[in-house]
Amino acid sequence: MRDSPTRSTPSPRASGKGLHQAIRDQLRDEIRSGVLPPGTPLRQDALAARFESSRIPVREALRQLEAEGLVNHQLNCGTVVASMSTEQICELLDIRVALECHAAKLAVPNMVGSDFEAMEAILAAYSASDTITEWAEHNRRFHLALSAPANNRRLRRMIEEFCLNTDRYTHVAMSAATGKDRPQADHYRIVEACRARDVATVVRLLEEHILETKRELLARARLQEEQDADPAFSY
Repeated sequence: MRDSPTRSTPSPRASGKGLHQAIRDQLRDEIRSGVLPPGTPLRQDALAARFESSRIPVREALRQLEAEGLVNHQLNCGTVVASMSTEQICELLDIRVALECHAAKLAVPNMVGSDFEAMEAILAAYSASDTITEWAEHNRRFHLALSAPANNRRLRRMIEEFCLNTDRYTHVAMSAATGKDRPQADHYRIVEACRARDVATVVRLLEEHILETKRELLARARLQEEQDADPAFSY
């Protein structure tokens, strides 16, 4: 395992947030983007030095990240960036279906022109992007923009938490398997149904879109198990 980055970091005090919130948000972004991969130790003294703070706000930031499932505390290892099993990721994807489809039911009737424009701008950036990291970020932004017109901040925060907790584990593998064209086609069909105010179709397309990720993930895990059991195995 490698230690957390020691590169130059903008001072959290400049963000206008509480210090522990700024540290939490910075670490969350780095976990989400893969800068801090699963298993990376997050030592309080090193983080305090990096953020020019005491250990108290660092400890609170790590506590909140643990509550989000992004880090965990391991005996003899301290706090590390969390990893997840395929089963755990699939459970979160099931929760995403429930949360995002409910949000869509609330959101579609409230959508106005600026909502459609915002989603289409994200998809245009998605199409123009060249890296899996960029695809993951645009995918995350699209799903949040889709749920935003539900006008339910608590629901949005829950969706964001579960998006973050699944995308960082699944997007590289899924993008390698499917590329970006198939998910992007799903996104455009969802926006088209939103414009038509067809709530039932939006919900159906969104559920299928998320469950396809789950099926791909399970298929890849199954194939990996077969290859591990028999190295000579191949399709």
